[in-house]
Amino acid sequence: MMMHSTVFPSYRDIGPIVLSLQTAAIVLVSHIVFSISLGYLLSRKKMPFRSLLDGLVTLPLVFPPIATGFLLLLILGRHGVIGPFLSAKGIEIIFSPMGVYLAAFLSGLPLVVKPVQSAIENTETSFAEASYVLGKSEIVTFLQVTLPNIKQVVLAGLMLSVGRSFGEVGITLMLGGNISGRTETMSLAIYNAVFEGNFEKALVFSGLLALISILAFYGMNRLKG
Repeated sequence: MMMHSTVFPSYRDIGPIVLSLQTAAIVLVSHIVFSISLGYLLSRKKMPFRSLLDGLVTLPLVFPPIATGFLLLLILGRHGVIGPFLSAKGIEIIFSPMGVYLAAFLSGLPLVVKPVQSAIENTETSFAEASYVLGKSEIVTFLQVTLPNIKQVVLAGLMLSVGRSFGEVGITLMLGGNISGRTETMSLAIYNAVFEGNFEKALVFSGLLALISILAFYGMNRLKG
């Protein structure tokens, strides 16, 4: 097949980079706000429905992404379980950038929650107990005592989840729809470029993703060292 002479001739080709970067930024903030807290909650043995929630968080690790996306489509689609309610509120997730953000967030969720949960469960509790004795609240103790002690685990999880967001395909296909100029990420752009015979563009996108992977790997090694 003939390679195309131009790699990025229009916004149609730059768009996947912009969307992927936007997705990574939103995923990072979402994990900082939500996933770290969820990991802390799951580390508490007496939390109601802990086993159920723990299983749901772990699901993206063991369940095929395309099947996960299909189940979410049945729930969030226009004719799904809660899709009509969301549409009535003006919230459109399916085949929109929000669907891409949600797909990336869910795929990286266990990469943040599970390490945080495990780290807290295996962290010495004497410092936290001393904080409680001094009259500090549970939230303050978590932020000022527990979180600093597991900082490396948290940072590693965030790096992995952001890296995972760039490579997510299965759930994104179902929720985002791979719409050119709207929900096409870099990973999907590679597939589309190969399908179109534009190997040059596919190679460039692959190189960008490889660079991101190398940076994430370097960051992980720095944390270990």
